[in-house]
Amino acid sequence: MAAPRKSASSASASSAGTAPNIHAVLGTDEGRVKEVALKLVQQFTTPGSDDFGNDVIDGTAENSEHAGNICNNVIQALQTLPFFGGGKVVWLKNANFLGDTVVGKAQASVAGFENILDVLEQNLPTDIYFVLSASSVDKRRTAYKRLTKLANVQNFDKPDTSRAGWEAVVLNQANAKARELGITFESGALELLVQMAGDDTRQMENELEKIDVYLGERRRAGLQTVRNLVSMSRAGVVWEVGNAIGARNLQRALELVGVLLFQGQSAIGILLGAIVPKVRNLLMARDLLSRHKLNRGNYSSFTASLDALPSSATSHLPKKKDGTGLNVYPLFLSIDEATRFTLEELHAGLRACLDANAKLVTTQLDDKIVIERLLVGLLAPKARR
Repeated sequence: MAAPRKSASSASASSAGTAPNIHAVLGTDEGRVKEVALKLVQQFTTPGSDDFGNDVIDGTAENSEHAGNICNNVIQALQTLPFFGGGKVVWLKNANFLGDTVVGKAQASVAGFENILDVLEQNLPTDIYFVLSASSVDKRRTAYKRLTKLANVQNFDKPDTSRAGWEAVVLNQANAKARELGITFESGALELLVQMAGDDTRQMENELEKIDVYLGERRRAGLQTVRNLVSMSRAGVVWEVGNAIGARNLQRALELVGVLLFQGQSAIGILLGAIVPKVRNLLMARDLLSRHKLNRGNYSSFTASLDALPSSATSHLPKKKDGTGLNVYPLFLSIDEATRFTLEELHAGLRACLDANAKLVTTQLDDKIVIERLLVGLLAPKARR
């Protein structure tokens, strides 16, 4: 049987083991893990068998005893010849007992998976394929090292949205999918989609397909199309709070904060995840505008004008996650918005954020009232002197 073609999606990391018929698809991006694993199973399925010759074993264990039983079922499936002749696929699907959890650390779970590896290491017949999909694997264990020596491993992890520069990872995937669909976006529209979908790459692809159907023969999507069609993830709502602050739209900011609080998001999480980063970016952008002449026409021009500044003028700006350069994109998004504020207002706003943080942590004041007072003080129109 021919080896499967590589998926169009890009794995964050991959490695090739010694056994071409053993595959592991791992990572916290559950949607991508399921998608890639299913494609592997379909590619390895014997033509004409219609999946009836395959063994698909649900790896969702309720406890350690259940995990042990699942492992025994996998071993039995690996040691059973195909009923219809030819080959078959054994798929351990959505295994949840391989990570650093109570169930995963139990002896029955550890020993069960070790037993599966013992069978796989005994030269699995070439017409039997084993596919493992799991969202969490403890990479410190000997079992993981044994697995990587055997299996062709693909890792798909969600980007860490709490770290600067996460958008670039998802934006590359969104660009690839958009090219595949033949869609182009006006400036900032694809970036808006990424922010609204957050780190959920499955949702991002679904939203692109929705836009594809909506556009019809038109192949270019604008900002309003994205705003009208894309469903916001929680990360997207958090980002929209920042947009409302940048637009100095108090009513919209209050509405979004109400949505997040209703969804169970903590007030301190909203403050530190949405409000403080936006106020800080606005302050840095406003300070840059007050000191330097910057090209704000487009992202490339803005980046070039920042690069042309002396290091002393940019040393305080946020860096990319890998430390190779400035994290310019959040500043670019804030550069025009910053003109709606004075430097004094933004300095006062950052001090107000610190005060709100102290109130949320050390007092019994209602969390919603603390956040709403902060937004009113920051965004309400100031009387002209």
